[in-house]
Amino acid sequence: MRGKIIKGIAGFYYVHVMDVGHVADVGHVVDACHSAGIYECKAKGIFRKDNVKPLVGDDVELEVLDEASKKGNIIKILPRHSELIRPAVANVDQAVVIFSITKPQPNFNLLDRFLIMMEQQKIPCIICFNKLDLDCEGAADAFKKIYEACGYRVLTVSAQDGTGVDQLRALLAGKTTTVAGPSGVGKSSLINALQSGVIMETGAISQKIERGKHTTRHSELIPVNMGKDEADSYILDTPGFSSLGLFDIEKEELASYYPEFARHEAYCRFGGCSHISEPECGVKQALEEGMVNRLRYDNYCLLYEELKVRRKY
Repeated sequence: MRGKIIKGIAGFYYVHVMDVGHVADVGHVVDACHSAGIYECKAKGIFRKDNVKPLVGDDVELEVLDEASKKGNIIKILPRHSELIRPAVANVDQAVVIFSITKPQPNFNLLDRFLIMMEQQKIPCIICFNKLDLDCEGAADAFKKIYEACGYRVLTVSAQDGTGVDQLRALLAGKTTTVAGPSGVGKSSLINALQSGVIMETGAISQKIERGKHTTRHSELIPVNMGKDEADSYILDTPGFSSLGLFDIEKEELASYYPEFARHEAYCRFGGCSHISEPECGVKQALEEGMVNRLRYDNYCLLYEELKVRRKY
């Protein structure tokens, strides 16, 4: 049988078999007694010998040991098309990073760090500002304008009243999407709103993998049924984060992770311009002319200094 690992805890892997018809393309004949659902599996010893560890998101082949209790063994890990380092997960197609418009106010430095992390791993990123229902001052439009000018897809939504949720759900269809954001931004509420009426076997999944109702302690994939004619869709829920360090990056590389800088760098006097202290800098000129956002640029300077100091030690 073929399925996808949706959670791993203490050496057990929970494999979601969405439809036994999915095994047709791997050349197996399925016993009619096997059914879709969550199978609790161990990994065969061969993976340890080859120093291969199954990851959440892996597509796998499994052998069923006990259909009644849905227990089995993972016998093969299918090829991965992507692999994230943090969180450690395979086969992610895109990321949705969620921040609130207010209560709490968005931490844009943290948001920019997440965008850089996704750029490093070549994962397309959608920015989602939640709590539109609390936006009495109209800040959402300003936030959206900042990041759309950088080339990002930006949505403003309300998990509370459902505004924009259908638009976000449509972007999940047929993809495995990692959803992340700091605590308090309504991430869990938004994920629950996205599942409403479409998640498969909610009770069975919750009971099988002991999914918390309010707090995410482990990365886990939530299978979402978008309809019979749609491909499988999954949400990867990750623990909330409040800080995010930059890893495997030199200060000279940082500007390449700010896509809005690229169109102005040709006007820099010096090659390898850091866009901070050099004269005749195209990026700084664009900043003065309002073509580069001040908030983004200030965060760039802070991160550049952080990398510069880190390098000394």
